[in-house]
Parts: sequence; structure tokens; C-alpha cells
Amino acid sequence: MLNRYTHAGITWIDLENPTTVEVKTVMEEFGLNHFVGEELLLPTMKPRVEFYETYLYTILHFPALRHTHASAEQEVDFVVGSNFLITTHYDTIDPLHTFSKVFEVSSVLENEESDNHAGYLFFAMLRRLYKSVEHELDSVRADIVHIEQNLFAGHEVQMVRAVSECARDVLNLRQTIEPHRDILKTLEQDGIKFFGEAFVPYLRSLENDYYRLHNHIMRHTDMLHEIHETNNSLLSTKEGETMRVLTTMALLTFPLVLILE
Repeated sequence: MLNRYTHAGITWIDLENPTTVEVKTVMEEFGLNHFVGEELLLPTMKPRVEFYETYLYTILHFPALRHTHASAEQEVDFVVGSNFLITTHYDTIDPLHTFSKVFEVSSVLENEESDNHAGYLFFAMLRRLYKSVEHELDSVRADIVHIEQNLFAGHEVQMVRAVSECARDVLNLRQTIEPHRDILKTLEQDGIKFFGEAFVPYLRSLENDYYRLHNHIMRHTDMLHEIHETNNSLLSTKEGETMRVLTTMALLTFPLVLILE
């Protein structure tokens, strides 16, 4: 499916599960390399960024823990030219859907130098996607609080699985987000010629967003490690108390057994 949006001289083409005809149409209209066209047709496992003469092409993956997808991540391909932006994805991505509504009312590029480059649209879109990752982290944080509350309410056994599932979610977040670091660094280093000096602060702002998210993920990782250790200690204590009770009962009942025999 191909959706086209235009504002302030910038065209945004959003492709969801694109067909060969749709990709070919976009390639011809914007002069894309045929290798890029092939990449747009199918998902790619590895994030990367490539600079061409009149556009850049980058692949990024974003966590999708709270959605009903086969995978815990979603891919978005970006092709950024001077006056156009092409996004490609292979399932519905809520932040992009919301972004399209904002873009239609011409408010997303307010206070940005939108007449200069579609990079400002790319910047606004990435910030919206990173905001969605914050929502994922908020959900994980709520799970951690729930586990803590139940942990000290005597539900240690029930929390073993919950801790494991939460740790899996945090690991998925970390594995999905960490490759962004190299992509953003390459964009900052090599994107000056492409975007211009005025765009450098925006690229650094994206890096700051990334590091803030990464720091939150690492804090959640540390918290879960401590919760795991605490849960194991509580389980060991409870097992020790159970064994002491059983041992006491055995000592009390054994003489009776001998007498009855």
C-alpha cells in the first residue's frame, strides 16, 4: 500500500508491504538505485546506512513488545532526499500512522527549517518513533513494579516466570536499540555534507534521545538482576523453612512410629 503526503514542498511516500509495482513507481519517480529498490521489497535483518549522490538510505528496527506481531521488533526503511522522504515497513506501525495524521494538518514541521531539506521531517519522525520506545519502557517499568509488589507479598514462586519474561523483554529492547548507536554516529559524521552544518544539532539531539533510552534500558536490566537475586534468596529461605518444618515433624513422629511397631 502506497500513501502520499505533501507539505511545504516536501513529499512523504509511506509504503506498507509494498508491491513490486509500487516500488518500481517510486524508484522511477525519485531516481533510486535498483539495489535500494530490491531492499525495499523485503525485510532486512541488519540495520545500516548508505549515502548516495542525491539521497541517503538507512534501515532501523524498533521494539514492538506490546503489539501482536510475530517478531518483537519492526523494521522501517528510510530514503531521505532533499525534498522527499520515503518510508517502508512490513506491518502497521502505530507511531507512523499517528505521524501521518499530524503531517496532514501541517503541524509536524512547525518551527523547523522544512523548506531546506526533508531531513527535518526525518528528524521529527525518528523522534516520534523514539517516543514510542519510551512507552515500551514505561510498560516494562510497570511490570517491574508489579513483580516487586508481589515478590514481597509472599508470591515468590509465581514471580519466577514473570521475572524471566520481563528480563526477556528488556533483552529484546536492548538488542533492538543498540545498533542505532552506530547508525546515528555515522549520520552525524558523514551527514554534514548531505544535510548541511545547520542540521548537525538535530542529529546530535537524536543521539541524545538514543542514549537516554539506552540508559533507561540498562537501569531496568540492573533492577531485574537485583530482583532475580532477591527472589532466589526468598525462595531459598522459604525452602529452608519448609525443610526445617518437615525435619521437626519427622523427629516428632518417628518415636511414635517405633512405639506403635
